Amino acid sequence: MDQQAVRDPAYEEELPQPLRGRFSPALQSFRFRDYRWLWLGTVFSFMAVGMQQITRGWLILRLTDDSPLALSLVMMSFALPLTVASLLGGVLADRIPRRQMILLSQSGNAVLTLFLATLDMTGLIRFWHLLVIGFFNGTMAAFNMPSRQSITSDIVPRETLMNAISLSSAGMNMTRILGPVLAGVLIVCLDTAGVFYLIALIHIFSVLCTTLIRAGRVPAATSTKKSIVEDIREGFQYAARNPTILALVVMVSVPALFGFPYLALLPAWGREVLNVQSDGLGLLMAFVGIGSVIGALALASIHHLKRRGFFLMANGLMWGVALTLFSRCTTYTTALPALMLIGILSAVFMSLNMTLLQFYASAEMRGRIMSMAMMTFGIMPLSAVPFGALAESIGTADSLGLGGLLLCLFTVAFFVAFPKFRRVA
Repeated sequence: MDQQAVRDPAYEEELPQPLRGRFSPALQSFRFRDYRWLWLGTVFSFMAVGMQQITRGWLILRLTDDSPLALSLVMMSFALPLTVASLLGGVLADRIPRRQMILLSQSGNAVLTLFLATLDMTGLIRFWHLLVIGFFNGTMAAFNMPSRQSITSDIVPRETLMNAISLSSAGMNMTRILGPVLAGVLIVCLDTAGVFYLIALIHIFSVLCTTLIRAGRVPAATSTKKSIVEDIREGFQYAARNPTILALVVMVSVPALFGFPYLALLPAWGREVLNVQSDGLGLLMAFVGIGSVIGALALASIHHLKRRGFFLMANGLMWGVALTLFSRCTTYTTALPALMLIGILSAVFMSLNMTLLQFYASAEMRGRIMSMAMMTFGIMPLSAVPFGALAESIGTADSLGLGGLLLCLFTVAFFVAFPKFRRVA
């Protein structure tokens, strides 16, 4: 099915011609009404996620006497359903109106966060509660992300897709600047329970923004007579027959395994190397966010990026080098620029990978293809567990350095194994 067939022109509602000139080329997707509401809802959603990551991490350290393994275990509880249920979320993103899927899952996150805040406020919170709530958070994300990613292609034209995805990435990463800093400061003022209540309110704001989106009200697939299992199998068969999509799914799993686990271990690294408090941890995360915003906006500004496959692999290699260098840092002066560089490289990599996946996938398969990419996000917290266990034996810094080296090694291996991917336009 052609992409234009599933996007109602009425949903686009571009700004009047005199107002369009006010947008620079880097902001061109904001011409579309639905995209503006989608972008704002995504920003609220990821602001809540960023604040919750810091607040939950601080609560875990308080409950477990600063255990890096405990941090990894909670991440694993989030990852297990994200890995498994993403396939179901992808099928539902093609069968059920994508707007409806986003609304239901975002509302579920609000309820879960309210429950967590109440447990914390009453002093009833235990470590196992965080594991259980993490499991349900992962389930909500598995239903949310394939629809949230796929609906972008229902809103903006094909030629604007890289700009739209990059702007969404910039917004998400902007929250990694504001969210951790805000959470770090508010933990001091409100304690973790008060911050969790605020996070639940931000989830509700995201729900309200999503209700204003007009696109995504009809299913992308024209027929739902097949079983869910058949739909999942059809998605895998489609990816297997398309070498470019298969390579993109494989490629995104490499940093998920070795490039992102540093996020789960950053609180422990900060305590070991810099003896940070909650505000210092927020500063470290904020510099990752600053770099990510720079990287995403830079990609959004590029109109005709040539040899995008080769560029993606080179970017992955540089990411591994940057992570290895960061693991050797011992002061804020060196750690903050290294984290900013990691943020730039990771944002460019993920935005470009998501763009190419949506660009090459057909409309009726897009939800399932995006769910395969979401599965790799589930792998990321799972891979943090062995790195967390290793950190308790050899130190968090050496564990992070090993992750960077493995990212370099596997990126080079991908370069050799998929020679045709280097020429992907």
